[in-house]
Amino acid sequence: GFLTREERRRLEGLRSPYNKFWVPCAWFGALAGQARREGRVRDDCALKLLMEELNRFRAHCSLLFHYDWISVPLVYTQVVTIAVYTFFLTCLIGRQFLDPAQGYAGHELDLGVPVFTLLQFFFYVGWLK
Repeated sequence: GFLTREERRRLEGLRSPYNKFWVPCAWFGALAGQARREGRVRDDCALKLLMEELNRFRAHCSLLFHYDWISVPLVYTQVVTIAVYTFFLTCLIGRQFLDPAQGYAGHELDLGVPVFTLLQFFFYVGWLK
């Protein structure tokens, strides 16, 4: 619904090894110039605002294209995965309760299952995935 059949045919007929997100932007720029010459856009300030918005939109499309084009190296994901699992194992050991049989004052309750550490682990692993 964004393109007419003729525009789609012209866009698909364009041969380019790169993404063609910029083609409708070029069409819009040409149409905006034609609208200014025909008097549909009242003054140059309005045309300038239209073109600034188009440039902002095109810059955001270009930024998305760069994020897709440049992939994150596998080493970074492996390092983060190892860091999350190491943090979890360290927390399992470091956050254990004291033995209640030893009679430490104020430590009569031993839960056994580190609930908050498990919740934290699920959150981090979910975020990682």
